[in-house]
Amino acid sequence: MCGIAGAFTVGRDRAIVGKMERALRSMHHRGPDHSGHDIHESEYGAVVLGHARLSIIDLSMAGNQPMLSEDGRYALIFNGEIYNYRELRKELAQTGHLFRSDSDTEVLLAAWMCWGMRSLVRLQGMFAFVVHDRREGVITCVRDAFGIKPFFYAGEGGGFLFASELNALLELMTQRPSPDLQQGYDYLVHGDYDSSERTFINGVCQLRPGHVLQIDLKSPQDAPSWQWWVPSIGQTSKLTFSEATDAVREEFLHNIRLHLRSDVALGAALSGGIDSSAVVCAMRHVEPDLPIHTFSYIASGSALSEESWVDKINAHVSAFPHKVMASGSDLIRDLDNMIRAQGEPFGSTSIYAQYRVFQLARENGVTVTLDGQGADELLAGYSGYPGYRLLSLLSQGQLWQAIEFARSWGKWPGRSVKLAVLELARALAPDGAYSGLRKASGRNFSPDWLNMEYLAGQGIRLQENRRCLDGRATGRRVMEQLAYSLQNRGLPGLLRHGDRNSMRFSVESRVPFLTTSFCDLLYSLPEDYLISGSGQTKSIFRAAMRGIVPDEVLDRRDKIGFATPEKEWLMSVSPVLRQWLSESDEIPFISKKSLLKKFDAVMEGRAPFNCQVWRWVNYVRWYNKTINI
Repeated sequence: MCGIAGAFTVGRDRAIVGKMERALRSMHHRGPDHSGHDIHESEYGAVVLGHARLSIIDLSMAGNQPMLSEDGRYALIFNGEIYNYRELRKELAQTGHLFRSDSDTEVLLAAWMCWGMRSLVRLQGMFAFVVHDRREGVITCVRDAFGIKPFFYAGEGGGFLFASELNALLELMTQRPSPDLQQGYDYLVHGDYDSSERTFINGVCQLRPGHVLQIDLKSPQDAPSWQWWVPSIGQTSKLTFSEATDAVREEFLHNIRLHLRSDVALGAALSGGIDSSAVVCAMRHVEPDLPIHTFSYIASGSALSEESWVDKINAHVSAFPHKVMASGSDLIRDLDNMIRAQGEPFGSTSIYAQYRVFQLARENGVTVTLDGQGADELLAGYSGYPGYRLLSLLSQGQLWQAIEFARSWGKWPGRSVKLAVLELARALAPDGAYSGLRKASGRNFSPDWLNMEYLAGQGIRLQENRRCLDGRATGRRVMEQLAYSLQNRGLPGLLRHGDRNSMRFSVESRVPFLTTSFCDLLYSLPEDYLISGSGQTKSIFRAAMRGIVPDEVLDRRDKIGFATPEKEWLMSVSPVLRQWLSESDEIPFISKKSLLKKFDAVMEGRAPFNCQVWRWVNYVRWYNKTINI
């Protein structure tokens, strides 16, 4: 796990070396073990590649970057881990390649030299890497299938800049940052972020999950990108439920074995839910003698507390438990540091709980943790996408089965038949009707605390981004939505939180659910393997983990995770929050007077509390720390 940065400048920019050094210093937390850069000049300009290293595999200097091929043609910088590097190394050695280190970086470089773009489908891991082909004058930028590792880029002065973090990219840029108004509106009103190439900074993009971006230095302004991996949602598996259960168990345990490869201390983030519990229990299953340290946030004294479930898993695997608690005043104390670590606004205060968990891991000497992130997007979550499941059944003419599913699904805690029908209506509603439904439920697309006239004058689309149903996915609507949440709105934001929070404390967070082979297996199954007719979600995975995870955990019907008592926290520090919101004068699209009026109404109980309160605070504070400086 590391930080990468780079620049292509037309001509000789004498300031670029100093900028690169500042960019790498800003990412010291991502790579405290080594920092270095390499400059290559050609007739087209100068290419500078920088790297900050956190040593995980092969701790020697032989794994330092940038790494050059022996013939000097290729230069590589790489952020992430290639978990199957040993298998790839053996295969490459058989072709005659000689290795000088035990690092996965050298294996990646050799794979690229041998197979080029075809190597991508062979990689099992999380990665963002850049290869500079000095002979051809081409820079190739690659991001892993799920976007676990970040990659930001921008064009400036006819050149090309990139980095693992926004703060580092801004150090490379000459121009001052300005806000992306569309992203600001989408976040503040709809809670939408990290769902496209847009960022909160105007002119700065992120490479989408599973994409490649290639820059020909002869014409860097024409940089095509394409998707190298697309999840397939067709039902291609012929396995029975029992056979599929065995296949899912085998593949998941294989993932765990690969993700345990490390030359430094390992641990696990444990929330107490099915996903993180499965990771911890599988670690014990494949490594009976492994010392397991778990790290958990505990919402002490709250109905949101998962401590009893955390304790059950720790006892089951004989783990060394580590717990952390937090309060609203803790959040205020750490918020500016967390905003800088995240680089952009984020969805809720639960991200702070995660922040403290990774801080706890670092304080206890653990450098690598395993996490259950991604399971919801592979296994239909805890609610099961009822509207889309009903749509799948109805499109196949299974009316009676749809009625029975709605009845069974509605009997679970927090659900109802009415809610299932409403979810179906939302899935089918055209944009106009959908907007009406959202407004009727209290979601105003044009709130008075925003200067709508200003935003409209800037060409901002004042609607929620919705994905239209694909006519080719009839009968597979749940899988269609899962695939969308995997690489668009949903998982990318969660992975961003995890990457920035873990790297803030120089901890590598691994997500063993997220491999392309596991995704391909799960998405090839019938939908009712994931969501049973009784309304049970993650059905196939619960079955696969029998005998590994305690039954009482597998039979859970609720989910809390690292949830925080957000309302209590924010209300307990409302004077500080109000002061921060009063500092919104410089944000031209926010009506400060109306915003404070709405905030006061919420804090005094005259208006309902919702997650938008946090977004007000987070955006204004971020703006003043990033844009208004």
